[in-house]
Amino acid sequence: MNLNAPWLEHYGNIPKNLQYPDCSMSDLVFQTARKYPDTAAYDFFGSRASYAEFAGKIDECARALAAAGIKADDRVTICMPNVPQAVIMFYALNRIGAVANMVHPLSAEEEIVFYVNSSSSVAALTLDQFYPKFEAIMDRICIKTLLITGIDDGLKGIKKLAYPMTLGRKIRRIKTGGKVIRWLDFIKNGRNYDTQYSVTRIGDDLAAILYSGGTTGKTKGILLTNLNFNALAMQTVAASNCIVPGHIMLSIMPVFHGFGLGVCIHTAFTSGITCILVPQFSVASYAELLKKYRPHYIAGVPTLFEALLRIEKLDGLDMSQLEGVFSGGDSLSVELKRKVDAFLEAHGAKIQIREGYGLTESVTANCLTPKDFHKEGSIGIPYPDMYFKIVRPGTQEAVPYGELGEICLTGPTLMKGYADNPEETAQTLQTHPDGHVWLHTGDLGAMDEDGFLYFRQRIKRMIISSGYSVYPSQIENVINAHEKVLTSCVIGVPDPYRMQKIKAFVVLRDGAEATDEINEAILEHCRKNIAKYAMPCEFEYRAALPKTLVGKVAYLELEKEEEEKLRAAGE
Repeated sequence: MNLNAPWLEHYGNIPKNLQYPDCSMSDLVFQTARKYPDTAAYDFFGSRASYAEFAGKIDECARALAAAGIKADDRVTICMPNVPQAVIMFYALNRIGAVANMVHPLSAEEEIVFYVNSSSSVAALTLDQFYPKFEAIMDRICIKTLLITGIDDGLKGIKKLAYPMTLGRKIRRIKTGGKVIRWLDFIKNGRNYDTQYSVTRIGDDLAAILYSGGTTGKTKGILLTNLNFNALAMQTVAASNCIVPGHIMLSIMPVFHGFGLGVCIHTAFTSGITCILVPQFSVASYAELLKKYRPHYIAGVPTLFEALLRIEKLDGLDMSQLEGVFSGGDSLSVELKRKVDAFLEAHGAKIQIREGYGLTESVTANCLTPKDFHKEGSIGIPYPDMYFKIVRPGTQEAVPYGELGEICLTGPTLMKGYADNPEETAQTLQTHPDGHVWLHTGDLGAMDEDGFLYFRQRIKRMIISSGYSVYPSQIENVINAHEKVLTSCVIGVPDPYRMQKIKAFVVLRDGAEATDEINEAILEHCRKNIAKYAMPCEFEYRAALPKTLVGKVAYLELEKEEEEKLRAAGE
């Protein structure tokens, strides 16, 4: 590809191009297992599996899937946090040529109905603690099999025995039978299956479905291939320039998130890294993880690093072993970067935090701050084989260096498209006059003459809260569905911890007053239909909402009001 890319000539020893194998994701993981059989693949609360054992567990699960009648091209929903069963199932599906449909386990019931049915999933895997949500919707979803697993299924020894008497005691017993099967029974059922179960897959074959709002804010399934993930893994290794087999990755970012699945899981498992699987994040556990495992790599959203600065009792913590600290999923402010860099230096680290940028439509990161050099405010330089172009919004016309425009990118990690939505696929993936397909990100940014990229803001109306994309129109649709609500408007309000918190402005029908009873009814309605991470932190009731000249709700005016309140509070 003959495109102008000045960064390729000037910064570091990052290769311009890579050679990508035409194979499946699981093929690459099995290659790693053959190369590093005795290296620990993962650690889950002290329960470890070597790469050889990990490969064996993947094959065991693949055999069980085949025995259950699940075959190539079938879709299976994985509604799980970061536990061994989730990653084993992910690669086992890939091993038999099936497609993993990755879903946030804290999704509301109605969201799960959409994710399962829109993907035509034949089966689903979830934790026992999330079973009540599936139980409530079983007659409305298309799955034939619901696999139930528990945290203890991923544990060994004393911790496995103790779990039912500690954290597990709060989880009610689940009656199995019919569509509902326990994980261990599922695995056992496959042990006598003696028919061929693994299939040959190539890079262009569909491998996973992740979810995003696309360019309109309506939830879309993003179709990603083996090549998308394999290229991302190889690019990340090359661009980060610090990966050492056998070293430790703190895998906090979730498996249903492109960042977590692409970088913290697949990149790690194709590189011989040991993943510390963390199913739930808390500041207290964060401190203990840093002390106990002394990870070489930490990747997360800015909120994770904001939390790092808030941890108490870190005196004496030695972070000199760190080789890579990576931020993505949201813009890392200049001030937060300075604070994190100072924190790292104060604790013995010899590296800086490095910022990346990307979209789920291209798996995750597509550019990264170089290892030993950065420009303030920049999101870095492109990965090998990734090319960026800044165009005038609404056009395919490139703008000069330094000028603001829409960020477009192209390369081997571009999605196949949005599931069952050719119109928005065509809007997002556009063929330019140069003959290449470019992903129009909907983000405003610029590129300087050295090829460094700068993110400015989102063209499309979207809220980023703790690294998750929240689309106001989706939340508004839920709120407006309540019988007492006339209309609503949802905005993002600056927040020092979440980056943005979600606030809803509500107008009630018939000029009604917002009583405690009405407020509680609306809250209960929202809790049932909105994921926890997308739930508004505040509801403000008004007699009317500001309008634009053409009668639309003036959400920008509401955002301005909230900014002025914050400014006044700070004076």
